[in-house]
Amino acid sequence: MNMGNELPIILLSAGSIAFLHTLLGPDHYLPFIMMSRSRNWSLSKTSLVTFICGSGHVLSSVLLGVTGVGFGLALTRITALQSLRGNIAAWIMIAFGLVYSIWGLKVAVRNKSHKHLHSHGHGNRHVHSHTHYNQHVHSHSENKQENVTPWILFTIFILGPCEPLIPLLMYPAAKQSLGTLISVTAVFATVTILTMMSIVLASAYGIRIIPFARLSRYTHAMAGTTILLCGAAIQFLGY
Repeated sequence: MNMGNELPIILLSAGSIAFLHTLLGPDHYLPFIMMSRSRNWSLSKTSLVTFICGSGHVLSSVLLGVTGVGFGLALTRITALQSLRGNIAAWIMIAFGLVYSIWGLKVAVRNKSHKHLHSHGHGNRHVHSHTHYNQHVHSHSENKQENVTPWILFTIFILGPCEPLIPLLMYPAAKQSLGTLISVTAVFATVTILTMMSIVLASAYGIRIIPFARLSRYTHAMAGTTILLCGAAIQFLGY
């Protein structure tokens, strides 16, 4: 079989690996879904944040792989560096999730509904429930977190390695030709980012139509807990 016949099979393999790697790694989409819900991001902002983080996630591994191929570094050294990056990213995700969940619990307590009795003329009385969420939560600290959160996610994803890209695709493709290496990398990157965005946007849209009235004040805590669990799964379970 000549190279012209092998290339479509190689590219199909690259796309399949990228799709399964993304689909089977909840850390690729759950943080964005939950942060979109808790921060009330628009679908366009959710899409943009996911795209930027996904691009950083893939490109960081691509640059490392190209460096390894270009300088003839042993695959074991690159794999060890990828593992180190993964550990750092996991611990940052755990720390961020823990801090965010604790903050979210504070917001939930502060947003607890309470009742007031109002008396009107002629002996008319009524009771209404409300929270002070809108009065207190939208503070300067909230705005700072709104601006910092996407950058924290970007840092996590730029450090997080695409585990199968370098050993399963880039190094074998580099032995074929430069064109094969570029094609395989492009397919893997495209499929990874598109899969991330598809899952995130479909889920973010779907979760908006689910009634969350009773749980709405816990969305920040749930988002933080989800990110914490994703980081723990990566660090301790190898996901």
